[in-house]
This record gives sequence, structure tokens and C-alpha cells, in this order.
Amino acid sequence: MEPVSSRRFLNVFLLAMLNLSVMTSLRNLPLVAQYGYASAFFYFIVAVVFLFPAALISAELATGWTKTGGVYIWVREAFGPGWGFFAVWMQWIHNVTWFPAILSFSAVTLAYMVHPPLADNKFFLLGTILVGFWGFTFFNYHGLKTSSWFSALGVIAGTIVPGFLLILLGILWLIRGEPLQVEFSLKALLPATEGAGFTFNLESLVFVTGLFLAFGGLEVSAVHAREVQNPQKTFPRAVMLAGGISLVLYVLGALAIAIMVPHEKISLVAGLMEAFNLFLGRFDLGWLLIPLGLMIVWGAVGELNAWIIGPVRALHATSKHGDLPPYFQKLNKHGMPANLLFFQGIVVTVASFAFLFMPSASSAFWILSVMSTQLYLLMYILMFLAAIKLRYSHPHIERTYRIPYHMPGIWFVGGLGVISSTLAFFVGFVPPSQLMVGSIYVYEGFLIGGLSLMSLIPLLIYQYRDPSWHKEQAE
Repeated sequence: MEPVSSRRFLNVFLLAMLNLSVMTSLRNLPLVAQYGYASAFFYFIVAVVFLFPAALISAELATGWTKTGGVYIWVREAFGPGWGFFAVWMQWIHNVTWFPAILSFSAVTLAYMVHPPLADNKFFLLGTILVGFWGFTFFNYHGLKTSSWFSALGVIAGTIVPGFLLILLGILWLIRGEPLQVEFSLKALLPATEGAGFTFNLESLVFVTGLFLAFGGLEVSAVHAREVQNPQKTFPRAVMLAGGISLVLYVLGALAIAIMVPHEKISLVAGLMEAFNLFLGRFDLGWLLIPLGLMIVWGAVGELNAWIIGPVRALHATSKHGDLPPYFQKLNKHGMPANLLFFQGIVVTVASFAFLFMPSASSAFWILSVMSTQLYLLMYILMFLAAIKLRYSHPHIERTYRIPYHMPGIWFVGGLGVISSTLAFFVGFVPPSQLMVGSIYVYEGFLIGGLSLMSLIPLLIYQYRDPSWHKEQAE
């Protein structure tokens, strides 16, 4: 067997970039830019009530339970194998609705470089989604090392660099005294009933739900514990570094779009490229649009690439305990769960056809994003509760990083995460006033039916699992 030390190639930098690749995407900027100056307020609120609790909880759990498996191991240790399987299933299945959304963003970016009207062509979007997803599925068949470097370089070239360029252009816009689409005032930053060009009500606030998905993913890297150098110190450092960079990019990037593009004209799918097109055109830098678009696509597919394999490996970890049929337990010669990857591809393909049945690309993007968020939040609620429970049931486990202030500290941080996640889950059922989503009955039926089905499947699999599925594997 290969020595453990030779497999540990993930250092603080690479792990932080891997974290950024799963949680930071420029595609989220148009979503929040619609709130204008208030976007900064909402980003900080979600960061305080969700991002930092998730980061602190993930750091504590990852440094206490360093075996491959991540959230499955944590929830299993706290509440038993059934809930552990449910949690990791939620972590995995939310990708089914999220993958088409992120790939539609890449497809629209490509369209802007080739032929902008293609951005509204549903068949072009669907074809690009399917080709892109299956291409990266097969790419991940060949192991984690190359895949992780692709994602790390992608987040640098396609997210960090364009993100800071967008921020720089926004600063230049302000310096030159160009017309602003937002009002910089306390009223606009802390809206009451009116502010920043939108009505402050439940229908307009529903987009904030998308921020929980934007900040989600810090716990995914825990499934790569065996490849991390000195995990007890590396995990908390990488988590904090990734969280800080993502917050800066999100807040300032959304503001940069908001000051240039009127909120009612921001497309959820095409808004980023629209903003760059306007920015670069005003500064006579139009020639940068195509190379910049290619970089943004790389960043988006780098994020996709990190998500394709991370949750699948966590789900595969359940096979040690007989929670998956033998067909899904098989690993290829590169140590990748090839059959699970193939099955994931089939389910994503089916979900992608939502783009053909929604009124617009933006509405399809939103309904897939909100379902993905709600499924993911169910996992986070279990993760926050598990961290609290494990302080009582497993006090002897050494955690290199511990949330301070003992039991009051873990109750405050974990409780804050549970409350914010629960509120965001229910707000997601409210249709956004800014989008045409079609029939309210179809909208609610899609969300309720999808959530019910995705939640029922893991419960049935676990309830009727066959004892013959159990297969002891070497740690």
C-alpha cells in the first residue's frame, strides 16, 4: 500500500484554493447586485449568521474526525448511521439541481463571446450543460491530484483575478464620476420599506436565500482528509483564509455591478458578462472581453469540477457501513467511485431539462438554485446540531481547533447556524417578485415535490438496505 505521507499533497494554500473553488463563484454576484448598496448589508448578515458559524463548526469537526467521510462521519457519530447517510445524501443530491445552474452560467458566458443571442437559446444552454458536465465527470475518473490542481488554478484565474478586476473597474468608475445606479446612503445600506431601488418585503428578500448556497461548501474539503498535510493545523487555516477572500470578492464585486447596471436590467444568468461588457466598453478595453470570458468559464467549471468529486467521495464513504449497494461501492484503478460518478451524471442530465420548461433562463436558474439551497440547508442543520451533540457525547476526542467559550460557545455558534439555516429554508418557498416564474402552483409544486422525493429516497435506501451490502474496507 502507498505510504500515507506520499498521499498528503494538500497544503494550506491548495486546500484554501480548493475551498474557494467549491464556495466562491462570480455567478452569484448578479443575484445580490439587484439590491444595490444594500447588497453589502445582506452579504455581511449572511456571513455573520451562516458563513462564520459554518467555518468554525467545520474547522472543529474536521480537526477532531480526520478520516475520509466528512459530514457523514460527523453526523453518524452524533445521531447514528441513518442520519449520517441522510446528511451526506443531502450534501450530494443538492448538486443534482445545482450543476445545471452553474453550467448555464458558463454557457451564457461562452455565448457572449461568440453570439450573444445564444444566451437566450434554451437548447444551446441544455447542450452546453450536458457536454460540460459529462466531460468533467470523465475527467474526474482519473484521480484527485490532477483534478484538485485544475480547480485550484481555475479559481485563481477564473474567479479571483476577474473578481478583483471587476472591483478595480468599479473603483475607476467611481473615480471618473460616471453615473451611478445606486444611492450610497445609510438609508440604502440599511433599507426599511424603500431603499436601493427595490421594495423591502418578503418577495424581494427571497434572493438572500441564494447567498446561503454562495457561502456553502467549506465542509466539503473534509472528505479529502487523507490527502491533507498536518490536517489539525491546515484545516482551520485554510477555512479561514477561504472564507475571508470569498467575503471580500462577493461584497465588492456585487457593488461593482450594482453601480453600473440598473437593478431591473440585471440578468441572473448573464448579468456578470453584461457588466463586464459595459465596464470594458466605457474604458475602451473591449478586446479584453473574450479572454476574460474564457477565464470566467474556467473558474466556473473549476468550481463544478471540485463539486463533482467531493460529495461523491463522501457518499461513497458510507459503503464501508453497507449503506450503498455493491454496484456503487466499486472503485476504479485511480481510487475513484466510477459507478457513482456515472449515476450522478444520469440524474444531472434529467434535472437539466428544467431549462426547457421554465419561462426564461433566469427563472430556471433560480428555481434550480433555490431547490439546491434548501436541500443543502437540511444537511447544514444536521451538521450544526451534530457539533453541539458531539461536545457532550465525545468530549474525549482531541480537537486541535475548538470553538471558544466551552459549551456556551458551541451552543451560540451552532444555534445561530441552525436558526439562520431554518429561516432561509422556508423563505426559499416565496417566489421572487423580480422574476417571472410562471404558475405559482407549478413553482411550489416543483419545490415541494422535489424536496419530498429527494428526502424520501435516502430514508428508503437506509430502511431497506441489505446486510450483504456491508463490506469492510481498509481505512
